Amino acid sequence: MTETLYARAGKFMVAEIGGDLVALGPDGQGCFGLDPIAGTVWRSLDQPKSFDQLRRALLAQYDVDAEQCSNELRQLLDDLVGEGLVEECAGPARSVPAEPPQTSQWSGPAAS
Repeated sequence: MTETLYARAGKFMVAEIGGDLVALGPDGQGCFGLDPIAGTVWRSLDQPKSFDQLRRALLAQYDVDAEQCSNELRQLLDDLVGEGLVEECAGPARSVPAEPPQTSQWSGPAAS
Protein backbone atom coordinates (compact mmCIF):
# COMPACT_ATOMS: atom_id res chain seq x y z
CA MET A 1 0.00 0.00 0.00
CA THR A 2 1.24 3.52 -0.78
CA GLU A 3 0.36 7.01 0.35
CA THR A 4 0.63 10.33 -1.42
CA LEU A 5 3.73 12.35 -0.64
CA TYR A 6 4.23 16.01 -1.48
CA ALA A 7 7.53 17.44 -2.69
CA ARG A 8 8.79 20.72 -4.10
CA ALA A 9 8.54 20.79 -7.88
CA GLY A 10 11.26 22.00 -10.20
CA LYS A 11 13.97 24.50 -9.45
CA PHE A 12 12.44 27.59 -7.86
CA MET A 13 14.46 30.51 -6.63
CA VAL A 14 13.07 31.51 -3.23
CA ALA A 15 13.64 34.66 -1.19
CA GLU A 16 12.15 35.96 2.03
CA ILE A 17 10.61 39.41 1.72
CA GLY A 18 8.93 41.01 4.71
CA GLY A 19 8.29 37.69 6.47
CA ASP A 20 6.79 36.05 3.39
CA LEU A 21 8.49 33.76 0.91
CA VAL A 22 8.50 34.63 -2.77
CA ALA A 23 9.20 31.84 -5.27
CA LEU A 24 10.29 32.58 -8.83
CA GLY A 25 9.82 29.76 -11.32
CA PRO A 26 12.51 28.37 -13.59
CA ASP A 27 13.52 30.75 -16.39
CA GLY A 28 11.70 33.57 -14.58
CA GLN A 29 8.29 32.06 -15.28
CA GLY A 30 5.76 32.57 -12.51
CA CYS A 31 6.18 34.51 -9.30
CA PHE A 32 4.39 33.22 -6.22
CA GLY A 33 3.98 34.78 -2.78
CA LEU A 34 3.71 32.44 0.20
CA ASP A 35 2.45 33.78 3.53
CA PRO A 36 4.12 32.56 6.74
CA ILE A 37 1.96 29.41 7.02
CA ALA A 38 2.43 28.46 3.36
CA GLY A 39 6.13 29.24 3.83
CA THR A 40 6.25 26.83 6.76
CA VAL A 41 4.80 24.10 4.54
CA TRP A 42 7.21 24.98 1.70
CA ARG A 43 10.24 24.86 4.01
CA SER A 44 9.19 21.49 5.40
CA LEU A 45 9.04 20.07 1.87
CA ASP A 46 12.83 20.03 1.62
CA GLN A 47 12.13 16.29 1.78
CA PRO A 48 8.89 14.65 0.56
CA LYS A 49 6.21 14.52 3.24
CA SER A 50 2.73 13.03 3.57
CA PHE A 51 -0.37 15.09 4.29
CA ASP A 52 -0.40 13.69 7.84
CA GLN A 53 3.24 14.61 8.44
CA LEU A 54 2.59 18.18 7.27
CA ARG A 55 -0.61 18.41 9.31
CA ARG A 56 1.06 17.14 12.49
CA ALA A 57 3.88 19.67 12.08
CA LEU A 58 1.40 22.53 11.71
CA LEU A 59 -0.66 21.34 14.69
CA ALA A 60 2.53 21.22 16.79
CA GLN A 61 3.54 24.74 15.78
CA TYR A 62 0.20 26.61 15.70
CA ASP A 63 -2.86 26.85 17.92
CA VAL A 64 -5.47 25.66 15.42
CA ASP A 65 -8.41 23.29 15.42
CA ALA A 66 -7.44 19.97 13.81
CA GLU A 67 -10.37 20.07 11.36
CA GLN A 68 -9.61 23.65 10.28
CA CYS A 69 -5.95 22.76 9.85
CA SER A 70 -6.83 19.73 7.70
CA ASN A 71 -9.24 21.70 5.51
CA GLU A 72 -6.89 24.63 4.97
CA LEU A 73 -3.84 22.43 4.44
CA ARG A 74 -5.76 20.39 1.83
CA GLN A 75 -6.71 23.63 0.02
CA LEU A 76 -3.16 24.97 0.22
CA LEU A 77 -1.65 21.74 -1.15
CA ASP A 78 -4.23 21.66 -3.95
CA ASP A 79 -3.31 25.28 -4.81
CA LEU A 80 0.44 24.59 -4.70
CA VAL A 81 0.06 21.49 -6.88
CA GLY A 82 -2.20 23.41 -9.27
CA GLU A 83 0.37 26.20 -9.61
CA GLY A 84 3.17 23.69 -10.21
CA LEU A 85 5.09 24.54 -7.03
CA VAL A 86 4.54 21.14 -5.45
CA GLU A 87 4.25 17.64 -6.91
CA GLU A 88 2.42 14.60 -5.64
CA CYS A 89 4.30 11.31 -5.64
CA ALA A 90 3.75 7.85 -4.21
CA GLY A 91 5.55 6.72 -1.11
CA PRO A 92 5.34 3.78 1.29
CA ALA A 93 2.43 3.81 3.72
CA ARG A 94 3.31 4.41 7.34
CA SER A 95 1.42 4.50 10.61
CA VAL A 96 0.37 7.87 12.02
CA PRO A 97 1.21 8.60 15.69
CA ALA A 98 -1.12 10.57 17.96
CA GLU A 99 -1.42 14.32 17.38
CA PRO A 100 1.08 16.57 19.23
CA PRO A 101 -0.04 19.32 21.61
CA GLN A 102 -0.99 22.67 20.09
CA THR A 103 1.07 25.80 20.74
CA SER A 104 1.12 29.02 18.64
CA GLN A 105 -1.50 31.24 17.02
CA TRP A 106 -2.90 30.15 13.63
CA SER A 107 -3.28 32.68 10.83
CA GLY A 108 -4.24 30.25 8.06
CA PRO A 109 -2.29 29.17 4.99
CA ALA A 110 -2.53 31.01 1.70
CA ALA A 111 -0.68 31.06 -1.59
CA SER A 112 -1.11 33.80 -4.11
